Amino acid sequence: MTEIEFNQTGDFSAVNAARKWLQDHGYSYGSMCMDMPIGILKGSWCIAKWRNLTPKERNQLDGKLISLDFRNGPVIIQLKDAATDQEIKSGKRIKQEQAND
Repeated sequence: MTEIEFNQTGDFSAVNAARKWLQDHGYSYGSMCMDMPIGILKGSWCIAKWRNLTPKERNQLDGKLISLDFRNGPVIIQLKDAATDQEIKSGKRIKQEQAND
């Protein structure tokens, strides 16, 4: 697992910086819901708020944005290692889109 921390100061500055990093690196992210995590998937996806995701859907995510205080930060991106073929076939993970570099 990879963790990237954002410590920008100011209202929502850290979460906005984290969202920009995700967009720049080809990830989609869900909507904020209080202090709950925000789901992350590689590629172009529409992701529900954390409270509306089932446990299976949460496990299928490629990562999550976490913070004790999204308004003031810090915010941490947690990204899982790439899914294996076995995880994808079993439905535990979703196949990530290939980057078009």
